[in-house]
Amino acid sequence: MKEEILKKAQKLDAEDTLASFRSKFYFPQKNGGDCIYLCGNSLGLQPNTTSQYVNAELEKWQKHGVEGHFTGAKPWVSYHKNSKSVLAKILGAKEDEVVAMNNLTTNLHLAMASFYRPNGKRTKILIERGAFPSDFYAVHSRIKVSGQDPDKNLIELEPTDGSDYLSTAEITAKIEELSDELALVMFPGVQYYTGQLFDIDAITKAAHKVGAYAGFDLAHAAGNVPMQLHDTNVDFAVWCTYKYLNSGPGGVGGLFIHEKHGQNIEMPRLSGWWGHDSESRFKMKNQINPIPTVDGWQLSNVNILSHASHLASLDIFDQAGIENLRAKSIKLTDFMESVINSSEVLTKNIKVLTPGSSNERGAQLSLYLINHGKSVFEFLLDNGAILDWREPNVIRVAPVPLYNSFTDVVNFVSILEKAIINEG
Repeated sequence: MKEEILKKAQKLDAEDTLASFRSKFYFPQKNGGDCIYLCGNSLGLQPNTTSQYVNAELEKWQKHGVEGHFTGAKPWVSYHKNSKSVLAKILGAKEDEVVAMNNLTTNLHLAMASFYRPNGKRTKILIERGAFPSDFYAVHSRIKVSGQDPDKNLIELEPTDGSDYLSTAEITAKIEELSDELALVMFPGVQYYTGQLFDIDAITKAAHKVGAYAGFDLAHAAGNVPMQLHDTNVDFAVWCTYKYLNSGPGGVGGLFIHEKHGQNIEMPRLSGWWGHDSESRFKMKNQINPIPTVDGWQLSNVNILSHASHLASLDIFDQAGIENLRAKSIKLTDFMESVINSSEVLTKNIKVLTPGSSNERGAQLSLYLINHGKSVFEFLLDNGAILDWREPNVIRVAPVPLYNSFTDVVNFVSILEKAIINEG
């Protein structure tokens, strides 16, 4: 790697106003030092305050037992409310439109029970070909349990021009084509494999124009890119929190329901007692009185330890600001692409699958190994870089602005060059 590129990275790090946030996270150790961790799109690093947040609830449990539900600054009975403010900022939503609960797929099933109700000829769901399995299986089964044939009603859209990713024009044209047969458009915010950032606004408008609902899986978008779910009129969205939101393996999921639906207590849903009037909840009278917000989709009480871990990371996000993180993310990912493109070795052996425009991607580059296989990935692991491998021959690289540096990028690309050269 050229010396001037390293000097540029060091200069960018010195100018980075978010550089101090790196010290708020634990890095896995490899070869006697911090690894180059570029895998936040799969599992975010642990904030060094996580144990403090979790231990506070363990101590409350130890000291107060069941009374912990009603004691202290954060009573367990209303614990889910503690994350609403920051989640609303990250997602561009109102606090009454977001709630942390369950996991992503459970929340997706709950949302589709409300938003996929086939009627007459309006029976189809549109997703992208190669959707993440959590989406595919949930959508497929939802169609089936609704009495419809998935082979006819699950529409998987793929690029028609040989491109690696779908254009907004292709998506909206397909929506228009399906027209009054379309019940739901279910797309990711960021496509997990290519790293493409979809145009949520355009997709939502196209869906509504033909009378369909628009829902989004934000697993790879939440905490990665700013969104405006309320203003863009998205009907629902789901996400996990263990990727860019750093809440730990299997961490609590999230649900967004636009207020126009949340306020409609007649909307069909799969109900649980936690989604009904909290004032009368413990009177045990089993009266149907849904909460007129997203909280009306809650099933049961919060997993406190998982949610405590979630709060540790959200407090860091609140300090950093999602817009500031996005600004650094663009610089960081653009820098990585430029460093890769400056290497003759890499340009001959790697194809970047991710869109080249900053407006069409988040904190990710998906690198397709044209002439090599998984041994390159294994070389990277052995030499202190932790990344994600996807068949066939793709290394997903996520430079996360909260804790990755420009020097991380240079060091990673240097190891990648060595791996390619060693392979011959």
